[in-house]
Amino acid sequence: MKELISPEQILQWIPGDLTLDSAPLSWEGIALKGYRYSDLDVAIPEMRDFMIVIYKRGVAEMSRRSSGRWHSETVEPGAMSILTRGEQSKWRWNKPIDVSHLYLTQAAVARVAGEVFERDIKDIEMYDLVSTKDPVLPTLVAMLEHELKEDGLGGKLYVESLKNQLCIHILRRYANIIFREHRSYGRLSSAQCRLLVQYVKENIEQNISLEDLAGLTHLTVFTLIRKFRNEFNCSPHAYVMRQRIEHAKRLLARQGMPLKVIAASSGFSDQSHMTRLFRSFFNITPTEYRRSTAMHGCKK
Repeated sequence: MKELISPEQILQWIPGDLTLDSAPLSWEGIALKGYRYSDLDVAIPEMRDFMIVIYKRGVAEMSRRSSGRWHSETVEPGAMSILTRGEQSKWRWNKPIDVSHLYLTQAAVARVAGEVFERDIKDIEMYDLVSTKDPVLPTLVAMLEHELKEDGLGGKLYVESLKNQLCIHILRRYANIIFREHRSYGRLSSAQCRLLVQYVKENIEQNISLEDLAGLTHLTVFTLIRKFRNEFNCSPHAYVMRQRIEHAKRLLARQGMPLKVIAASSGFSDQSHMTRLFRSFFNITPTEYRRSTAMHGCKK
């Protein structure tokens, strides 16, 4: 089996100046890099991840060849190229350009596809495009670039949200999805249910991923989602959010605990995130709920 090229190795094949790099932040399933290139003629080996190229500066004739003829398009700021994973290709351009490379792992895209379609994903193929215009993807990539430079509050959750939006948009417009044959998923065992409930309870202030829960039960992510829904009548994400809200609700009874501390202790990215979800669950803000519990306590 051939070794697939990671984003960290791409400079060996496409020499240029690195201008932006998300590697120090250890984002999961997604990477963002910026490059300044001269005119080049390069062969790109089979890549591990899907790659989206956003053109930032310069106008050039961009050409690509895989197994057939060369296909050429003019690229300029706002245009983008898409490269699927696991396929060799040759690229050349005739003028200097600045670009951003967005990399998405197959696992990240497949996980979102599994949640969207609620089916096991056998494979995902991305359409190879030399140049196309899309009002959504460059905007989402620009938001990631801003986060990379600012590293703001709740950054990990913010990047995860943008990654999910990117995956869903790509699945809608640029991907061919191959499903596994349907099979019966059944239910979780009593032991698996106890493990999941206990794990969420003990790690409520931490980030809890589907991969964590699947590993705990020795199931694939897709099988866990289906079995979990059969057992709890909701998705794992919805269950975790409900437990976070219930945990926050119990802490609100402690009148001296600040709201921002309660939000952090319940696993929310910040106080406003907790407030939005609390209102959506109970049609009341945490402050209003705390005030009402205090009044009832006085009446007693």
